Amino acid sequence: MASRKAHHASGVAAGVLAALLVIRAGAGGPFQLLAIMALFAGAWGGTAPDWMEVAWWRSKRRRGASRLWIKHRSLTHWGVPWMLLLFGSYISLGAFWWAPITFGFAAGGVMHLLTDWPNPMGVPWIFRRHSLSMWKSGNFELVVIVLSWLSCALLADQMLFAGENTSHLFKTLSALI
Repeated sequence: MASRKAHHASGVAAGVLAALLVIRAGAGGPFQLLAIMALFAGAWGGTAPDWMEVAWWRSKRRRGASRLWIKHRSLTHWGVPWMLLLFGSYISLGAFWWAPITFGFAAGGVMHLLTDWPNPMGVPWIFRRHSLSMWKSGNFELVVIVLSWLSCALLADQMLFAGENTSHLFKTLSALI
């Protein structure tokens, strides 16, 4: 599992991307309030798969200890519902007032799964868990944050500006090398 900081930061990155896509779809609402709410929902969704496992309604044996109602990285880390929520809310943008908020939340949740994927424990995308086995949990926090923000920036550039800024960046970098 990536650290809580990494999940928050990557959730904000997903929220920013979701807000940009909401604005592009023309579903931002008055004063782009729904786009802003999509951004905050992305940050909230970035930590959702972990806090959704906590059984807040059950009594605690030890002070400060959380009890889980399901096994860690099981149902709440399953990729299928998160992807269905993401695509379902995306196609509903402009049709329902709550779709941008749901889209931001789902984008944060998918980003959470992507940041957990490189760990040895892996993520159950479809049926069984799959891991990239790149590093242990909690390590390379800065790498996770930078990669999530970079991937969101590249996606935003591709979707909003047809990749113009990315191509200029690569041309400049190749000229320097």
